[in-house]
Amino acid sequence: MIVTLIVLCEVGFWVLLAVGLGLRYVARKPRAGAAVLLCEPLLEVVLLVVTAVDLKHGAQPDWKHGLAAVYIGFTVGLGPSTIAWVDARIAHRFAGGPPPVRPPRYGRARAVHEWRVAARWILASAIALVLLQAAVWYVGPDGGTGSLRMWQQRMLWLTGINLVIAASYTLFPKREPEREPARQPAWESEREPEREPAREPAWESEREPEREPARKPAWESEREPEPEPARDRERGPGRPGAR
Repeated sequence: MIVTLIVLCEVGFWVLLAVGLGLRYVARKPRAGAAVLLCEPLLEVVLLVVTAVDLKHGAQPDWKHGLAAVYIGFTVGLGPSTIAWVDARIAHRFAGGPPPVRPPRYGRARAVHEWRVAARWILASAIALVLLQAAVWYVGPDGGTGSLRMWQQRMLWLTGINLVIAASYTLFPKREPEREPARQPAWESEREPEREPAREPAWESEREPEREPARKPAWESEREPEPEPARDRERGPGRPGAR
């Protein structure tokens, strides 16, 4: 009976979550959706009451009662984060909300994220431990509490594993890989390379360069130019030889 009730509580959790978010974002009735989501803790209360009544009527404590305590602890510890995770994606898909924020992957930010996750798991384990211990006290020393103690040990192991994982990201932070240089686009790499200018033939490059004309000495260029010879005067009528 306890196992069947646990399965029904798990199914009811997801049904209430789907109905509540559907009313909030699809039917545009946020108040009705919030009221449905507030009914989620009632499932754990029902499971807790049924488990306590079963033990009160003389049922021998076994793994099923321990599983009920663990389920309640994990629903309380991890349920709100699960609802928030689904809510962010439904809001983005149907209500135009911002895209869900991805968890960080490197450095100190990743370590902080891992500690937050570990805190939720440790809270769930702590609630389960408290309920299991309450069941042990309720049954008394004369009842068989071995199965309940077994579940307590598992919760302690789970707490230790989460602490080790979170501490590993703090002591050995994951470094961001170095970015590779931007690659050249394919269309540029396929482009024909520019041609080099034509080289001068070897026989032209080895030819002796033309010599410049010899310059005049400075003293010649500064010398006063010689006067031109006097032209013959026009022959007049009284000179010999004139006709």
